[in-house]
Amino acid sequence: MSNNKNASADNTSEVKPEEEMTFVSHLVEMRDRLLRVVLAVVIIFLSLFYFANDLYTLLAGPLTRHLPEGSTMIAIDVASPFLTPFKLTLVLSIFLCMPYILHQIWRFVAPGLYQNERRMAMPLLFASTVLFYLGMVFAYFVVFPLVFKFFTGVTPENVAVMTDISKYLDFVLTLLFAFGVSFEIPIITVVLVWMGVTTPEKLRAKRSYVIVGAFVVGMLLTPPDVISQTLLAIPMWLLFELGIIFSRFYVPKRDEEDDFYYEDEQEENNIGGAVANPEPASPTTTSSAAATVVEPELAADYERMSEEDMDDELDRIDDEMDALDDEMEKENKTDTDGDNSTKNNKGNEDENK
Repeated sequence: MSNNKNASADNTSEVKPEEEMTFVSHLVEMRDRLLRVVLAVVIIFLSLFYFANDLYTLLAGPLTRHLPEGSTMIAIDVASPFLTPFKLTLVLSIFLCMPYILHQIWRFVAPGLYQNERRMAMPLLFASTVLFYLGMVFAYFVVFPLVFKFFTGVTPENVAVMTDISKYLDFVLTLLFAFGVSFEIPIITVVLVWMGVTTPEKLRAKRSYVIVGAFVVGMLLTPPDVISQTLLAIPMWLLFELGIIFSRFYVPKRDEEDDFYYEDEQEENNIGGAVANPEPASPTTTSSAAATVVEPELAADYERMSEEDMDDELDRIDDEMDALDDEMEKENKTDTDGDNSTKNNKGNEDENK
């Protein structure tokens, strides 16, 4: 028994978070990590800013390849030729620095987590980063060509397609971010199952609602056209199915207490079903079934008593009840005598006065 206690204590000490830090030390550490993140973004930005125009040309490729011959992109605002490539380079620097940013966030949060939570968070952090990048790659190489081909193909006659560079950048960044976030659905599904919020069976039962929700999200996050909405909704549904498959490996194990309550709930449901749908049963069968119902933890120590033992037990209970009655009568008599003596003393004092 002592060995088990020592082992449990050792296990508790292993998964215990690190020693708590003061509030000021947390703020100092947060400031240091924010400075590191800003410095990393600035370094990447400065190294890419020289190629800002080339980067915008690369980003505009899916549209310019489908423009009619002689059509070009335009800049409506005076500062757009400078600010648009500048904005693109800054956003690209943040995207490229995202693994380092997540690493700094992890280094700040990890000391407050238990060991099992750390083991769970590391693969999810890596997978979420990879899936976010895959979502943007899918949008650039698959979605953009189809969407821009459709837009330029349905252009009315005598209308020249001349897209503003700043509006095109906003349009493209919105789609890239939407597809990057939508590719995180497997991670969200696994985390919800791991936390016990839901189960793979419940998720499969709600599949039809998820499909409708995917199209609604596609309508909200993408421009108002059917193609981009469908190209976002279908991957979201497929990623949801992928998340259900992987979440089966992260179903939390119920402990003994949870199993006990789960069994009680199942028994209550069975009893409710029996009352709602009664079935005829013979008195002998019912009494024998009731007699054999024993609590699981008491089944090993249960022994059937004979009639003589039952009589002796009842006699013992009667004797104890009689003894309790006698004690209560004695206590009541003592209290009554005390009250009478008190009254007599008060009466004598009054007479003397």
